[in-house]
Amino acid sequence: MTNGPTMVVRRWVLRRIRSAALMALVPLVGAGVAEAAGSGRELRNDVIGVLKRQIEAFRRDDGKAAFSYASPDVQDQYGSAASFLSRFASTYKAVYRPQSVTFLNLAYSRGRLVQRVLLLGPDGNAVIALFPMVKLDDGSWRMDGCVLVPATGKRADLEEKPGVLG
Repeated sequence: MTNGPTMVVRRWVLRRIRSAALMALVPLVGAGVAEAAGSGRELRNDVIGVLKRQIEAFRRDDGKAAFSYASPDVQDQYGSAASFLSRFASTYKAVYRPQSVTFLNLAYSRGRLVQRVLLLGPDGNAVIALFPMVKLDDGSWRMDGCVLVPATGKRADLEEKPGVLG
């Protein structure tokens, strides 16, 4: 068993990391929701549709389809659908195999459209995925990256609330 002072320091460090991560979300929240009446709803539906299809492709291990929803810059970065799928399977497990997905607000941050998504990962930990989005010349939207931020410091208790994960 670890000694008391070490655990106290460790908890303090983890709280500071969580606080810093949540502070990174403040500009997104402060920027406001990108939804306005009319076209804002359509914009949100278009962006969410892209991310839903990409997450479904990950669930099917369909690297080619998942890769097709990434921006040209992201595709250039990974080079192939297989490389892209492998990276998400190992690094972005909450996106690759979510137990639940909740789309939060669509916001602007530093001049970029960002979709926030609350995910419950396969390990039971909640994270917020930040997906910067880009609009292509043909008018379609693509995911231009992914940043995962812990949503809370607590693990979801799946045994006590079986209906939560529909």
